[in-house]
Parts: sequence; structure tokens; C-alpha cells
Amino acid sequence: MPHLFATSDLHVTHEGNAPIVDEVVPRTPDDWLLVAGDVAERAESVIGVLKTLRERFAKVVWVPGNHELWTTQKDECQLRGQARYEHLVERCREIDVLTPEDPYPVWEHQEKPLTIAPLFVLYDYSWRTPSAEGLPLTAAVDQAREAGVLCTDEFFLHPDPYPSRQAWCADRVKISTERLEAIPEDHGTILMSHWPLHRHPTEPLYYPEFALWCGTTETEDWHRRFRAEVAVYGHLHIPRSTEADGVRFEEVSLGYPREWRKRARGPIPLRRIF
Repeated sequence: MPHLFATSDLHVTHEGNAPIVDEVVPRTPDDWLLVAGDVAERAESVIGVLKTLRERFAKVVWVPGNHELWTTQKDECQLRGQARYEHLVERCREIDVLTPEDPYPVWEHQEKPLTIAPLFVLYDYSWRTPSAEGLPLTAAVDQAREAGVLCTDEFFLHPDPYPSRQAWCADRVKISTERLEAIPEDHGTILMSHWPLHRHPTEPLYYPEFALWCGTTETEDWHRRFRAEVAVYGHLHIPRSTEADGVRFEEVSLGYPREWRKRARGPIPLRRIF
């Protein structure tokens, strides 16, 4: 019986993380791997790691995280926004890695077929703390900054050609909804995204204000609406299993070395989903 594994937030450019990729290996030749974003910041590093993983696993499915979408001075690829995302999609196709733009694969090894839906939906700043509800976006971001947190996306994640990250998110939600609605009704789903689709995983955040950059209220019923057996995500660097409305949520992130070194169990770069 093949296994379905998942990982995210490998952040291979951080010293100490690259060797851990050697531990992301299958148990059988037929195992599949879901990669829920934040492999690296540089395009070539992203593709290089995904190529290595594809050589090991029978199928690899990838969604972008915010770090893949950053445009930094150190990256030879200076594409921004949608153009950067499309470039990564095309490069993934060259190495036979599936993306949110490809036909959804089906996992046939459970009681009913499960369509794996890789989702790229971003965030729209709608996950606010109570004191930020109703504030203009600039005021909500200023409040987060005053609390000691500001996502680096504000400097490096450009929404071009969209006027804002919120507008890009709205378009991605629309595209994803249409594709999810086309999944056969007799299929369950495995919803896979970088940002959590439901807000409950953000509850342990040390800075609750960081939830601004973690998701959108537009997806909070998708695990029920689209018959999810499990929702796989990363981004928060709080690897754990939780549940909402009877649906399992799996954060599969490795995180930064300064984070996993503090954990008694050490780094966990691979989680078995089924």
C-alpha cells in the first residue's frame, strides 16, 4: 500500500535546513508527496529541491508559499507577482511536479477516491484581532507593527499586475472555487494549501496580529463545502494535528532551525497523511 506524505516550510536557504531534505524520502516506490510551499526564496533553489524530491517520489504536488513569491535582490529571477508564479509553474511542469494550475490528481487508496486539490489562494487581511475589526488596512497593519510583528511580505511579495494582495487573493479564491466545484460529487478531497484555510490553527500564535497575513474568511467553510477528508497546510511553523467540524487539519511545516531545535522531538520534515 503506497503512502501519501506531506511537507512544507523547508526553507532550505537557512543554515541547518538543507541537510534535512535528505530525510524526505519515501517508504515505497509508489509513495506520493505534497509540498505545501516555502521551499525557498530563490526560484532556482525551489526548482532544484522539487526536482530532487520528484526523483524520489512517484508523484509530487506543490503549492507556492509566500517565500516562493518574494522578489529579492539576491535572486537571479526578478519576476514579480503573477509573472513569478507563472514562471514557477512552468518550471515545475518541466520536472513533472504538479501545481495548482494542473489537473487535480486522485488518491485511489482510501474507501472512496480523494481528489487532491492544490490551492493557491493567498490572504486578504480579513483575519483581524477584535481591536482591529473595522479599522482601515493601514491602521490594522500599524497596530500589528506596534505589537512587534510585521510580515516581510510587505516588502518582497508584490501583487503585480493586481493593485493589491487582497485583489490577487480575491481572484485566486474565484479560480479555486470554480475548480473545486467541478470535482465529482462522489469524491472526497484532500485540500492542500500553504496558508491555512480555517482560522483555528492561528490560535496559538505568539503574536495574534500575525493572523492578518495567514488566510482569508472566504475559505473558512471549504473543508465542509468541498467534502474534505483532510486539510494540509504550512506557514505557521506550528506543526500539529487539529480538527474542525470533524475534519482533520495537518500542519506539515519544518520551520526555521531556531524553531525546531527548541523542540524535544527535533525536526520533523515529513508527515504521513494516509
